Amino acid sequence: MGQAQKADPTEASESVAVLAARVGEHFRESAALKQSSAQLLAEPIARAASRMVATLRAGGKILACGNGGSAADAQHFAAELVNRFEIDRPPLAALALTTDSSALTSIANDFRYEDVFAKQLRALGRRGDVLLAISTSGNSTSVLEAAAAARTLGLGVVALTGRHGGKLGERMTEQDVHICVPHASTARIQEVHLLALHCLCDAIDFQMFGAKS
Repeated sequence: MGQAQKADPTEASESVAVLAARVGEHFRESAALKQSSAQLLAEPIARAASRMVATLRAGGKILACGNGGSAADAQHFAAELVNRFEIDRPPLAALALTTDSSALTSIANDFRYEDVFAKQLRALGRRGDVLLAISTSGNSTSVLEAAAAARTLGLGVVALTGRHGGKLGERMTEQDVHICVPHASTARIQEVHLLALHCLCDAIDFQMFGAKS
């Protein structure tokens, strides 16, 4: 058996330095996008929060959907409302349409994947509820179908998108709220989406329970 080669500490150090530089660039790019988005997105986030608060106070609920990382964001947001964000307060009515594997797979298998959120919405949504539709490209067909179903049912739509908003952004009405992150990178868009969702949680708590400033 050949003798294992010892790692060159100089090469290892250079590799770490290269990777650290890449990491640093990610941090700088993310921070710069968040700074530049603050003024652009503050007003639509505030309007979305007010719309959600009106729904919750009226006994309605917020239903959230998205695919992939956006599905995780939908679940994250619903959990923050049902459980807690940063203060202890009563649970708030929110549901992620991404969590019921039996419903998702049966709809996708028996009909079309594009229907996985819209069909659940028709079963669970009520006039006055709010759909939180998350799509980094704005072109996710299943999310577009959910938004169309929401309007038919009389639900408000809050859309979280990126780039130029895609088809979802084009279909926004005056009654909807569009929060669009102006960037081409999916990773950067998702990072700002998470911040926007935390801003929504904070604004909801602040308006409903007088959360700490």
